[in-house]
Amino acid sequence: MASLPREEVFERRGQAPAPSKDFCQLLVTRREVIFRWWKISLRNEFRESRPGEIKESQEDFLDDSSLHIQIAIVFGAKVLEHVLNLCRGNYDFLEQLPVPLLLYIISFLELEDIARLSQVSRRFEMICNSNALWENIVENLCDTITPEMKELAQEMGWKQFFFTNRLQLQLQLRRRRQK
Repeated sequence: MASLPREEVFERRGQAPAPSKDFCQLLVTRREVIFRWWKISLRNEFRESRPGEIKESQEDFLDDSSLHIQIAIVFGAKVLEHVLNLCRGNYDFLEQLPVPLLLYIISFLELEDIARLSQVSRRFEMICNSNALWENIVENLCDTITPEMKELAQEMGWKQFFFTNRLQLQLQLRRRRQK
């Protein structure tokens, strides 16, 4: 099992779907899974409701299918799968990084590595083929990019722009000027 730098490993907060609309928190620590909820209601019968909490060891959580269902309903199947993997000792922190940070990191990779990374998962395929990544790569590698070139790149896609040879780009820019 990988060693973790802090007690809290994962946390999500959100609102349960209608009709309940309760506020929920999911917290995974190194040893346990904690699911908390706060009743949100204007109805008199729920005005005195207190917040609830289910706290289980990671081992017990793996066997608690009713809690799995609650988590899937509130936070979705991907979050549930991630929490189950954490409880099994499978930590994939790279999958959880925000997209802007991943774009920044990926922009430093070699082109072959970007192609390989795009085959890892659907998420990485989308990121590795995104206009945002290829715009960043083009801007880092090219000395000057004129507004006209930017317009063409946005029209044809930054990745396509990057892989189009210079003669073809010059021809397309000349055609654009003539229109």
